Amino acid sequence: MRKIFFLCGLGLCSVLVLAGAARTSPSFLFTSIDFPGAVLTNVQGINPGGELVGFYRDTSGKQHGFWLAGGNFVSIDYPGAISTSARGINPGGEIVGSFANAPGGPPNVHGFLLSQGVISEVQYPNSLGTIPQRIGPNGDIYGCVHDMDTMGSMHGFVRNADGYSILDLKASMHNGATPDGKVIVGLYTDMMTSLSHGYVIDNGNFASLDVPNSNFTRGWDINPAGSIVGEFRDTTGKFHGFLRTANGFSSIDFPGAIATSAFGINPRGDVVGTYTDASGRTHGYLLSRAQ
Repeated sequence: MRKIFFLCGLGLCSVLVLAGAARTSPSFLFTSIDFPGAVLTNVQGINPGGELVGFYRDTSGKQHGFWLAGGNFVSIDYPGAISTSARGINPGGEIVGSFANAPGGPPNVHGFLLSQGVISEVQYPNSLGTIPQRIGPNGDIYGCVHDMDTMGSMHGFVRNADGYSILDLKASMHNGATPDGKVIVGLYTDMMTSLSHGYVIDNGNFASLDVPNSNFTRGWDINPAGSIVGEFRDTTGKFHGFLRTANGFSSIDFPGAIATSAFGINPRGDVVGTYTDASGRTHGYLLSRAQ
């Protein structure tokens, strides 16, 4: 696995990825992201224009979705919901996510689509819970469905112009796809070992995705070039983000963080996710090209 080195100053950190002594990749810049006044911020998705979506918790503990564009935060709340999460945004600014209308976990979690200022429910037929994670440029939606539990009844799904299709693999979740929908990335849990693995479905061909020497991997997004981001746990129990390109895996770690996850990537290669600082507080971040 390649190494990532950091240079910090003025509240921002640059990152230099080295594939070897003879070749240097472009440098990147970390920016911490916090919704104003929030006690927790989680960035889930980024579109080609650099607009971000995610969720935050206010000082009362209530969870809201958010949209960040041009330096301006906009809070998103599904009408009547007790919590809302924004998860994906496409080039046209359409946003998908989930909301809970009652306590109790996945059976009470439903999806939403926010398009041109109108918010509507996304619900897989005959299923109790639905969590959309990503929306493609053509409006295709990717995510997971649930019944009465978190993992045993969870399946990845796609909603397109022809309707819904489901992945016949328990404890699976579709988290991202190339614009043409031919390559899908996600996660599944081995119910025998309780360990999570990533996966790639390339033109219908399924393959597990695991970071070398890890004991937990989740794939969260893919861009048009095929670069994949996600998170993994090393043998010491620490969580890191990862980027997988044609050159292999690179670890992503926000400077000074005790845990880092990568959730979204856009065509330019900008990455978003979360990190936990030494005090245990969760922040969002943007990892963008500095040159």
